[in-house]
Order: sequence, then C-alpha cells, then structure tokens
Amino acid sequence: MGKANFMFGGACALALAVATWVVSYVQDLPIRDPDGVVVPAYIQIPAILGLAWLLDVLPRAIGRSRTDWSGFRDRFAEVVQERWNRRHTVFALTGLATWYVSYAAFRNLKSYVPFVNEHIWDERLERIDHALWFGNDPANVLHSIFGTSWAAEFFSFIYVSWIVLVPVSIAIALIFTRAPAAGSWYVTAISLCWGLGAVGYFSLPTLGPAYSYPADFTDLKRTYTEQLVDNLLRDRMLVVPGVPPFGGPGGDPHGTNVLQTIAAFPSLHVGIMVTISLFLTLIVAPKAARIVSWTYLGLTIVATIYFGWHFSLDALGGFVLGALAVYLAALGTGNHVNGIPKLIERGTRKDFDGDEDQLSEDASRLA
Repeated sequence: MGKANFMFGGACALALAVATWVVSYVQDLPIRDPDGVVVPAYIQIPAILGLAWLLDVLPRAIGRSRTDWSGFRDRFAEVVQERWNRRHTVFALTGLATWYVSYAAFRNLKSYVPFVNEHIWDERLERIDHALWFGNDPANVLHSIFGTSWAAEFFSFIYVSWIVLVPVSIAIALIFTRAPAAGSWYVTAISLCWGLGAVGYFSLPTLGPAYSYPADFTDLKRTYTEQLVDNLLRDRMLVVPGVPPFGGPGGDPHGTNVLQTIAAFPSLHVGIMVTISLFLTLIVAPKAARIVSWTYLGLTIVATIYFGWHFSLDALGGFVLGALAVYLAALGTGNHVNGIPKLIERGTRKDFDGDEDQLSEDASRLA
C-alpha cells in the first residue's frame, strides 16, 4: 500500500475547481477570492501557515535552550530539521492546497446557485419541519425552552466558534501532528464536505428560516450571529438581482467583490461536525475528545435551528453529508479494511520522526 498522500483529495479539489470555471464561463459570473475583501488570500494563507509553523517549531526550540540561550539558533535549526523534513513539508503544503482549493471553489459555487437554479424550497421544507415537530415550528419551540436572552449569547458562541474550529483542525492535522494517514483522511473528508455541500445547494436551493420567515426571530437578543445574518443578506443583495431576501434591486455580481453565501440545505455546520466526530471515533481518539466533539455537534444542531440558519431537514442532510464524506475519504485514502473505515498507518516510521507510540498519540490528537 502506498504512503499517505492527497491524490484522491487533490482530484476532488481539481474537479471542484473545474466545475467552478465551467459555471462561471456558462453563466458569465466572476470567480472571486472568498476571503479577499479584507485581506487577499495570497497574503492571508502564507501568514497563517507561517504563524502555525512558528508555533510548531519555536516552543520546542525554546524548551531545548532553557539552559543555554547562546545555542538557541542551533536548537531552532535542529527542530526545523527534525520536524520539517522534505516529505512532511510536501505533505503539509499539498494538504493545505487540497483543502483551500476545495474551499475557494465551494464558496464561489455557493454564490452561483441563485443564477443557476432560481427555485426556492423554503416553503416545502417549512411544512416538513412542522410535520417533524408535530405541528410546531422548531425555532419557536427552542425559543420557548431556552429563552431568547442568555441562550442567544451562548448559542451564538457555539455557532461562531465553529468558524474558527475548521481551520484550526486543519492546522493540527497538517502541521502540529505527525500522523500522515490520519491527516490525509481528515483533510480529504473536509474537502469532500465542501463538494457534497455544493451539490446539495444546487439540487435544493433554500434560504433558511431566518430569511424566509424573519418575524420568528425578532425577539432574539442581538448577538454577533444576528449581525452575521444581516451581513449575509446585505452581501446577497449586492450580488443577486431581485427582491429581498431573494436578491437586491441593484444586485450585480460584477459590481462587487463579495460572494453571496446564503444556502441552507444541507447544513455544513452539522455536516463538518459529523465528519469530525465520526473521524475521532474511528481513529479511537481519547474519550474526552470524542465526548466533546459529539456534545459540540448536538449544540451546533440546536444553534443552527435556534437562529434560523437551517431547517431540521438541513441538519438531517448534514448528518448524511458528514458520514458520506468520512466514508468516501476513507476509501480514497486507503484507510479501510474491505470497505470498512479504519485508520491504516503506513510509511510514518521512516519518513516522519518519532517512535510508534508518539505517532499513535499524534493520530489520536487530530481535530
């Protein structure tokens, strides 16, 4: 069996990039840097990567130099040589490229959805939601149970912290650990989440209750999440021509650098948390990590419905997406036995420093 790599993930990323170019060409839509409005990606990504690299190397060098600061430069060079040999450097960079190309393509494809499929399924999903909740609106039920004050602050923290969790987990998988089989499996699974999410958005375009039924959320305490709801609507109105919340009267994708990012089915918040939780379970991570991830998943589901980002069916779709991404990534990266997902370490002792116990520990610390 070959060494851990991103050939499958890279192929998926390339497919997403090609799909982005095709839709952009056919629909005459621009391809944008998804996070480049404030800081361009060509500055942002190297800066983040450089900081993570320093956090991996610098503490170790300082630890070795505590009794001999005059030799700090030598200790720093030793750590770099030990931690960042050629194979791991290539592994980390190709993994980062796989993840970012998938992410950037996904963000652009998500922005193209209103131009390709104008049908909105919110009314149908709302009826299904009411049936699943025995005639009740799920968001209103959650508001009644938890209230609309302190709970809004708490669930806003849960929702927003997810935004930080994903890039941090990628950094752990690619930079801070030396478990390439686990790292390639995890990063490939996250990349697949982006691709599967894009398929869902084009197949079943939705806005989410916060936009299609905003009156249900007017009693919530004003939080950063509520501000985010408004900001995404503003971006959509700048990009998509139409009547709010479907678009804006002056919407023009060529007249702005922002992307529209409103799409509800399936929930990527839920999907990626399912991916993380299943992954940690399958690699037999420490029990505490597994408990925290599954608990965080449950809170994420509640938060997305509480604020109206998603219908209940979106969460169910996210479950399917996350599980499918883990399974396909396991097959694509060779982490399976007869089609059953299982972490298969290979090539680590020779190419990555550290003994077998350390490599096993690294695998369990991922995400």
